[in-house]
Amino acid sequence: MDTRPTLLVIAHGSRDPRHAATVSALCARVRALRPGLRVEVGYLDFNAPRVPRVLERLSAEGVREVVALPLLLTRAFHAKSDIPAVLREAAARLPLLTIRQAEVLGPSSLLTAALERRLAEAGLRPGDRRSTGVVLASAGSSDPEAGAVLAEIAREWWHTAGWCAVRPAFASASLPRTADAVRALRAEGVRRVAVAPYVIAPGFLPDRIAAGAREARADLLAPVLGPAPELARLLVRRYDGAVLAPAGGDLTALSA
Repeated sequence: MDTRPTLLVIAHGSRDPRHAATVSALCARVRALRPGLRVEVGYLDFNAPRVPRVLERLSAEGVREVVALPLLLTRAFHAKSDIPAVLREAAARLPLLTIRQAEVLGPSSLLTAALERRLAEAGLRPGDRRSTGVVLASAGSSDPEAGAVLAEIAREWWHTAGWCAVRPAFASASLPRTADAVRALRAEGVRRVAVAPYVIAPGFLPDRIAAGAREARADLLAPVLGPAPELARLLVRRYDGAVLAPAGGDLTALSA
């Protein structure tokens, strides 16, 4: 029997069926990277199974350790409040189950590598970098920390990757919107503008990013990150970090 803690990937959920299909495909890549590791998925909203039900089933089946990994790119409300609350409530009801919350996925060089993969798939060539400005478009959050992190990712990506500019944009909660960021780059004389969605799965807000890119006539729109190989490797990295970290460290160990 595999004695490693079970990996529970926690996704937000969406009414859009593409969301759950993308999460399933990403988890399949993780299983291929770690044969024998048990990988489960739980949702906060809209989709089933919900996180508490998955944890109840795992406990009933004799699982004693779980690493709960938020499928989130930044530390915002869901990572700071929603998910810890759900996990603590479950831990109080399931005294035989130890739950450890892993870190969110971003920032990471693997994420920028996945973004570059998607831009290349959309038609961007290596020689286009110096003449291309990139709009790094996220779903958006009212949490100022999340916005600041995205701005820092944009600055770092610009410095290290050779783009002529990288600007953050948001589909909700914060400004600028995707279309405004595309227009701002055009106004600065950028010859080619690409929009790179900093989102994992399709849904309402990613569709809004795509609509903004079309509205402002961006030259190129990359797909969402989806089940990119780099993203699957990042999930494994975050899982390993949670397993190896001492209880009481930066990660949240939850048990009754």
